[in-house]
Amino acid sequence: MRHLNKPAHYINEYARESIAFVLAGGRGTRLGSLTRVRAKPATPFGGKYRIIDFTMSNCINSGIRRVGVMTQYNALGLISHLQRTWGHLVSERGEFVSLLPAHLGTSNNWYTGTADAIYQNLTLLEHNSAEYVVILAGDHVYSMNYLPMIEAHAKSQSDVTIACIETPAKYADQFGVVQTNHEGTITQFVEKPKDPSPYVQEDGNVLASMGIYVFSRKALIEMLEEDHQNEHSSHDFGNDILPKALHTHKLSTFRFRDENGDIGYWRDVGTIEAYYDASMELVAPVPRLNLYDNQWPVWTYQEQLPPVKLTHDSEGQHASARDSLISAGSVFVGSRISRSLCCYNVRIDAGSEVHQSILLPNVHVGKNCVIHHAIIDEGCEIPDGIVIGEDAEDDSNRFSITENGVVLVTRETLENL
Repeated sequence: MRHLNKPAHYINEYARESIAFVLAGGRGTRLGSLTRVRAKPATPFGGKYRIIDFTMSNCINSGIRRVGVMTQYNALGLISHLQRTWGHLVSERGEFVSLLPAHLGTSNNWYTGTADAIYQNLTLLEHNSAEYVVILAGDHVYSMNYLPMIEAHAKSQSDVTIACIETPAKYADQFGVVQTNHEGTITQFVEKPKDPSPYVQEDGNVLASMGIYVFSRKALIEMLEEDHQNEHSSHDFGNDILPKALHTHKLSTFRFRDENGDIGYWRDVGTIEAYYDASMELVAPVPRLNLYDNQWPVWTYQEQLPPVKLTHDSEGQHASARDSLISAGSVFVGSRISRSLCCYNVRIDAGSEVHQSILLPNVHVGKNCVIHHAIIDEGCEIPDGIVIGEDAEDDSNRFSITENGVVLVTRETLENL
């Protein structure tokens, strides 16, 4: 079967007529301390990437090279990353990544919702001729060519097309859920239903919104202008715009499939456990998210760092690593690592053991440590001899720990030891 994510080597008519808005300003409170000092889209993922790199790479690989990114909370690191990663676009060709902090909007206030964020930046749309507006979240992990969705939107003459994925009904309260007729036209849209039973399909799944929308330009402006005038609105696409549009516009679905026709890979890494699980999926022998696909590269900024080094300690104990992802600049001295993911500039000293864990950039693990089933935040210095992930009661007294036993270690919690 043809590769659905084959990048656009030339800009086709749908790419030329499209502009993308990436919503990247949410607090990300469900990620706890991981987003205390950084925006959720700027959180490291996959060793060398940031979460937003996946959405941005999907845009560029799809040939959509006019992109506005709306930032808000803890935006400094995110803005710096975007400037360094996407500064190569050629403005003379009409290509750009525009950073749109909330204070630059028309109301000079914080964005009050996803729809308000777009409304405050309609001037970007007014200054660029584009028939199709692709609205994306900057905090999901997936690979997707947006052009087939835009093409389907155009051919169906829809006002809005929503990308959807089949999801077990027990997770329905985490998503917007849709119902359709046999033509794929949406007949109902409910945001995070507490009782999903009316929306369950024969296979036991619900059809969940991925937070990926294609709007026709005129329809989007009409909806946003009307919503802005409604003082009772929360100015959110899922809660306000889309449910109301069902009665006035044509809404369609686009079911996300991979090149084999199976349900596509898409992860909302909005909680500690979801972030941990998605990261652990990457160390599988054949992960569903293929970071090695030359046909669909994930672009990012990376420092110029030396190669990974595994060496023996002073007593001749050799370092070993298996079933793991290890990024540049990392050094393991007489230590053992298995089924783990190390970002760049990680050092693990003699006698230490790391298993089923995620070590974010610039982590230093001291001598004779044991780290299991944990996430070690960026810049942490783990003292010699510490044991993490072996005793849940002990861990809960020192660090944050999830229901499934994932231990989150931050610099702040280490300082309190």
